[in-house]
Amino acid sequence: MFSTNRFIKVLLPIFVPAFYCIQHLFYKPGNHYENLRSKYAQPIDKWPKPWVDLNVPWEELEGLPYDVSFFEEQEQPIAELGKLLFFDPRLSGSNQISCSSCHDPQLGWSDGRDVALGNDHLQGHRNSISILNVKHRRQLFWDGRVKALEDQALSPILAHHEMASDTTQLIAKLKRIKGYTPHFELAFRAKKWGINEILEALAAFQQTIKGRQSRFDLFVAGDYTKLSDQEIKGLHLFRTKGRCMNCHYGPYFTDHKFHNIGLTYYKRDYQDLGRFHITQNPEDVGRFQTPMLRDVMNSGPWMHNGLFDDMEGIISLYNTGMQTINPSKEEKLADPLFPITDPLLKPLQLDIEEIEAIAAFMQSITATAYKMERPKLPN
Repeated sequence: MFSTNRFIKVLLPIFVPAFYCIQHLFYKPGNHYENLRSKYAQPIDKWPKPWVDLNVPWEELEGLPYDVSFFEEQEQPIAELGKLLFFDPRLSGSNQISCSSCHDPQLGWSDGRDVALGNDHLQGHRNSISILNVKHRRQLFWDGRVKALEDQALSPILAHHEMASDTTQLIAKLKRIKGYTPHFELAFRAKKWGINEILEALAAFQQTIKGRQSRFDLFVAGDYTKLSDQEIKGLHLFRTKGRCMNCHYGPYFTDHKFHNIGLTYYKRDYQDLGRFHITQNPEDVGRFQTPMLRDVMNSGPWMHNGLFDDMEGIISLYNTGMQTINPSKEEKLADPLFPITDPLLKPLQLDIEEIEAIAAFMQSITATAYKMERPKLPN
């Protein structure tokens, strides 16, 4: 018998791009987007008004400024120590897994996998969310379970299916590595240090991981040659018919909120109740944090479960309104945890060229992937 498990894992990621291709066979193009370049090749405050629902407290999109402080900030003693620790597999119980195993700079500060792979090759159940611009996150992890970067750093170190370490053993291990001593003393101006200093240093390094200018940012800064006509069309659709700005806005393309987009798989294989596990609030069943879209094309596969690796397929899925069946009043009364898909999701009626244009815009907000040289670790 063909199981739900197999359909979700095998056929669904194939079906969505295939559905997109079938649409393409029957699509008849039209031209409804004349003069878009003249409307967007000007300061942002003169752009067409976005289509945002009345109850959404949105912010306009913003470009990132030219910023090379990344290099200077990483030379600060505490961030330099944090960088060493971030890339050091000796933070794990097996001495084989580092923070960079799941947050690789050349993979958009993610890992290129559908879900994380950790200690003893144990798989997690969620995608490794990118830590690019993590300094500007208001809450961390897909479920927002912590707010401080120090707490975020501790969680994977202790998790048995991630780094599987122990704080007492970790401190003893690092103190046996004589090369770390001068780094800790310089960073904290003290000879005594422990887990708090380790986490503080990791947090300091992560705060230096900032997005660089993409072609979109150069366009916003006034170089109106940086976006193609298709990408400008995608920008316009992102702000209007695509309804993307209901959740993705501001300089980092996120509302910092939590939404159920219909991928809960309630009472089925791959069920994940999301933020409900943290709050125990039935309204949070299936809600996950809105990801930042900066450098999005460097950090696939996407979604909290890493189920999709085709951006046009994902946009096609949103185009359907996710087609999630919500409970009736009777069903909700009988089962208070029955998830409700966010009402912001609606069928979009995008045609093939519009889907392609939004996907092209996703490329324009993606900067060149980091090619960070891994540091020489202390002995």
